[in-house]
Amino acid sequence: MLTKKFFKTKDEAEVTFEFNRNDVTTAMLVGDFNDWQAIEMKFNKKTKSFKTKVRLPKGQTFHFRYLLNNSEWENDYKADQYLANEFGSENSVVNTSL
Repeated sequence: MLTKKFFKTKDEAEVTFEFNRNDVTTAMLVGDFNDWQAIEMKFNKKTKSFKTKVRLPKGQTFHFRYLLNNSEWENDYKADQYLANEFGSENSVVNTSL
């Protein structure tokens, strides 16, 4: 799930990435906004989901995916859109336009 917060005084948006599935013990966020380097997502006991926040430039689109349990790739069910990737599957896309 994606949540976006836009700032009036900054040219960036704070995007909260959240993933929830009962069989997941670790979750990483990977995306083209940081050259596909994995970002560890923290487990939130209250919501029983993995979360992380990233600040991204406004007015752009970014591809991302979740790496679950260090072995399984998954898309975000609430992504802004999905686009094909070079591996024969799709990436999730987040758009930071207002």
